[in-house]
Amino acid sequence: MTRHVLFLVASTREPGQLGNTEWLARQAAASLPADTVQTWVHLARAGIPEFVDQRHTVGSYPMPDEGTVMRGLLDQTLACTDLVFVAPVYWFSFPSTLKAYLDHWSAWLRVPGLEFKAQMSTKRLWLITTNGDRAKAQPMIDSTAMCAKFLDMPLAGVLWGKGGAPEAVQGDADAVEQACVFFG
Repeated sequence: MTRHVLFLVASTREPGQLGNTEWLARQAAASLPADTVQTWVHLARAGIPEFVDQRHTVGSYPMPDEGTVMRGLLDQTLACTDLVFVAPVYWFSFPSTLKAYLDHWSAWLRVPGLEFKAQMSTKRLWLITTNGDRAKAQPMIDSTAMCAKFLDMPLAGVLWGKGGAPEAVQGDADAVEQACVFFG
C-alpha cells in the first residue's frame, strides 16, 4: 500500500507567508520516500463552516454532500495513511482552524455507516509545532495525544521547534536535525 501523508496546515498567516511550523514540516516531508503521496491543505483557506452540535437533539449527522468543503476534508482524511497536524501554538493550544476541523470529527463519528472511528484507528497521527517555549506547547501536545487515544490511533510522533520570530526555527539545530528523520 502506498503511503499517503495528509498535512493539515493550521497557521493563519496570510497567503504566501511561510511560517516556522510549516517550514519545519516541509523539512520533515522532504525526507519521505519519493513514492509517498503528500497532500497539503491550508485550513485557513479551506472555508470550513461553523460546526453545529446536534449530538443531543438529532443524534446523528448526514454524510457531507459531494462537492462541499467538509466532504472534501472527510475524503482526504479517510484516504490518508498518516495525518499530520502542522500547527503553531496559538494561546497554548491549537489554532482555531485546526479546532474547527476537529469539531467536525464529532459529526463524522455520528454519520450512520461511516465507521469513522474504526477507519481512523488504521492511521498514524503526527504533530509538528513551533513556539518560543516548549512548555507552552504541552497543552496542544496533550490534546493531540488525547485525540489519538480517543480514536485508537497511534500518536506516531511530535516534532517541536523553537519558533517565534520569522525564520527562528531555522536556527534550532536540534529541530532541523530531528525533522530529517522524523517520519523515519
